[in-house]
Amino acid sequence: MSQLHHRVRPMRGRDPQDPHRAATPLELLFDLAFVIGFGVAGEQAAHLVAEGRIGPAVIGFAFAMFAVCWAWINFTWFASAFDTDDWFYRVTTMVQMTGVVVLALGLPEMFHSLDEGGRLHNEVIVAGYVVMRLAMLVQWLRAARDSPEYRPTCLRYVWALVVSQVGWVVLAVTPTGAGTFFLIAGLLMVVEMAGPWIAERTVRAGTGQSGAAQAGPALRGTPWHAHHITERYGLLVIITLGEGVIGTVASLSAVVEHQGWTLDAALVAFAGMALTFGLWWTYWMTPAAAMLQAHRERSFVWGYGHIVVFAALAAVGAGLHVAAYYLEGESHLGATGTVLAVAVPVGVFILADYLIFMAVTKSAHRLHLLLVAGAGVLLIAAVAAAATGVGMAWCLLLVMLAPAVSVVGYEAIGHRHVARLVDAVS
Repeated sequence: MSQLHHRVRPMRGRDPQDPHRAATPLELLFDLAFVIGFGVAGEQAAHLVAEGRIGPAVIGFAFAMFAVCWAWINFTWFASAFDTDDWFYRVTTMVQMTGVVVLALGLPEMFHSLDEGGRLHNEVIVAGYVVMRLAMLVQWLRAARDSPEYRPTCLRYVWALVVSQVGWVVLAVTPTGAGTFFLIAGLLMVVEMAGPWIAERTVRAGTGQSGAAQAGPALRGTPWHAHHITERYGLLVIITLGEGVIGTVASLSAVVEHQGWTLDAALVAFAGMALTFGLWWTYWMTPAAAMLQAHRERSFVWGYGHIVVFAALAAVGAGLHVAAYYLEGESHLGATGTVLAVAVPVGVFILADYLIFMAVTKSAHRLHLLLVAGAGVLLIAAVAAAATGVGMAWCLLLVMLAPAVSVVGYEAIGHRHVARLVDAVS
């Protein structure tokens, strides 16, 4: 936007071919608020895992990740298509940020009730989630009013939001156990995720990329910007990785304060930092921007698949927290369980990242299978080594090397394959 003021202006569709579209300061601030949810969920999950309460930890973490990731994804795609950056848009965005803070404040109670059994106390997190989604509802209604060419699509988003939020409110005020809650919540999640897919099937005959009437084939869906959306996802990946580093350092600082620097503490610190760097390097091997620019219909697998990516990266940070608890003597897990707490999310991330690569590029190369297998061998070796008595910190060095397999493979051979894929759609 070239305007220096922030008076309300019509919410028109943005140009998806804008060559200078980049993330805005407001979007970066928005991300920071949402990473609070990642941090709190990771901390709560790490605490339960360290106590050996794996089931409640995994269930609570998965639900929290869906709630936070889904609200973030919805806003991000909307902003890529309709960002006006006027005062009303900014205030509505602030309301969504407030909602995620409320959600984060309710996570400890939800994890505690999961651990205790009986009624699930989800009232606060559902309240925060609904606040985020109602603010998004206002944005879609505004876009429907100001952009007639996108009105059918916007109104389909509105209907999906209304139905799902009514369901969440009813579920929050009805006393239920964890089993009943997550069964109904699963159905509501399906409604939430089906909404955008249905909405984006709206065909706007005779409209161009910017929404202006023109001759040519019909286009589908909202005018999101491929390079902007991939930058937005990448930035959240970076912030999520950073949250894991911050949490690990905070946990290790407690160990160092009470025990002083030990070789194990130094190894965990190094492994955590190198692992974070390797995961970061691996993520950017997928040429997502070029592929989505040429094949917008592949955006759903790519966009939805990142829920698993974000959750896995946040879980890596939680696993490193568990390793710090182990060093402090505050964990009920042995070395094998502690290594698994890091190795499993690393494996999930690597597998999800490669599956997304294959889906968005429509390409499956035997090199990919070899690299995934190589990473898997290292992760299994790390767990096996812990089971045979090798020190936990040394085993984490093997986990650290898992993403390095992809990095070396890409830099040695894989980059040529990626270059051919990009050239084919350029």
